[in-house]
Amino acid sequence: MKEIKSILTLYNKLRSSNEKAAIAQVVQVEESSYRREGARMLVFESGVFEGGISGGCLEGDALKRSQMAILKEKPSIVTYDTSKDDENQIGVGLGCNGIIEVLISPITDGLSTIPFLEKCVASRQSHVLITLTACPANPELLGTTYYFDTKANTLEGGSLGPELKEHLLKDITTVMNNKKSGIYNYQISEKPVRVFIELIPPQFHLVLYGDNYDVYPMIELAKVLDWEVSLVGNIQKLKKEKLTSVKHIYSKEDRAQPFIDDRTAIVLMAHDFKTDIGNLKLALESEAAYIASLGPKKRFIKIENEFKEKGQTLSEAFLDRIYAPCGLELGANTPEEIATSIFAEILAVFAGKKGGMLRDKSGPIHERST
Repeated sequence: MKEIKSILTLYNKLRSSNEKAAIAQVVQVEESSYRREGARMLVFESGVFEGGISGGCLEGDALKRSQMAILKEKPSIVTYDTSKDDENQIGVGLGCNGIIEVLISPITDGLSTIPFLEKCVASRQSHVLITLTACPANPELLGTTYYFDTKANTLEGGSLGPELKEHLLKDITTVMNNKKSGIYNYQISEKPVRVFIELIPPQFHLVLYGDNYDVYPMIELAKVLDWEVSLVGNIQKLKKEKLTSVKHIYSKEDRAQPFIDDRTAIVLMAHDFKTDIGNLKLALESEAAYIASLGPKKRFIKIENEFKEKGQTLSEAFLDRIYAPCGLELGANTPEEIATSIFAEILAVFAGKKGGMLRDKSGPIHERST
């Protein structure tokens, strides 16, 4: 989401200049690649760009090809093969050993993902974009993008034939259920069509229950990662100049509470036993997928016993969402290191990973799209 926001910021900044632009987007990866499907860069005809499709090795060539696409007003697919030892192949020195397909689409009145990307940042819900990445029978449709409204269950964009629409609605459901973007191939009227169905979830939301100095590294790191932040605590104790990136601030005496969904991580860091118990009760009533309790294991055992004494034994379903002690075992000591440890664990939990070392993983770093 951070990259999409950056692209939209630059586009809206320069659109009044009437300078033409294009979007280069990774739409298929085989084997390894620094960036995965969905990575984008916005390129203006002057060479100004935002975003990226690799670790910096392919951007130069993609920029030139984007400028050509702008001039021709015609989309194209570019394939970068970094798996061959061909010195004439762009990206041969990457060492990624992958094949990357990039769709380059000039932004025109009839072909633009910008309005759909704006929808993705405008509301806190999941969004789905569908991009035609291969359509040999109708090459003029290459790069056509559709938007699926996950709340209204409607498809927006160009006209869709009933056969293609039926396929898309079925596979959009699969993408949403699996929470994973995918590449799908169809035979429409006996002619091949390939689409990239991209799931764009809302940005992560971090809720901090605390008002001590150790909330500042959490806020700063969330800002770097472009996470939405809510804070609940004694606002008088905190330095206001350090709260500028916090979107929602609640006094702990307020009845109002942050909006919490399944893309929310909660960290209980009040350093007060009774306060943490009260906040834990609120957290367990929410949809938060990750609830962290700062402090040693024996402290959380004491919290559990407090619940038991009141006849409120925590179920396995509740305990599965609670991380206490919280964070990955990194040997963290300072507030900044502890924040890094907690953020690493949150990312692992939301990705369904254990947070181990990549050198111990036998398969590829990234899972392949379907």
